[in-house]
Amino acid sequence: MSSKHTDRRDCGSRDSRRPRTDSRIDTSEIAPLDQDFFARAVRNPFSKPLKQSTTVRLDADVLAWLRSQGPGYQTRLNAILRAAMLRDTAQTPGLERDRRRRHL
Repeated sequence: MSSKHTDRRDCGSRDSRRPRTDSRIDTSEIAPLDQDFFARAVRNPFSKPLKQSTTVRLDADVLAWLRSQGPGYQTRLNAILRAAMLRDTAQTPGLERDRRRRHL
């Protein structure tokens, strides 16, 4: 037996390797989450919207124009549609908030 090898019994007790149950976790330093906390909550600025694959029928000249701008025509199309959506929701107060709630 080499000197680098350790006996399994030297690795600590079996209990020290088991995950703690919720009742054994100390949560005394965590502030309670009240209604004020949730009222001030904001969305994660680093999260990306989920993408969904779809089929869209576009006029040939519109698609040609998007592709003529170089690689990334689908990203550009998404940006154009997002800008239109945000303009539309800005004109209809409360509509964007209602749409976001459905996606949470």
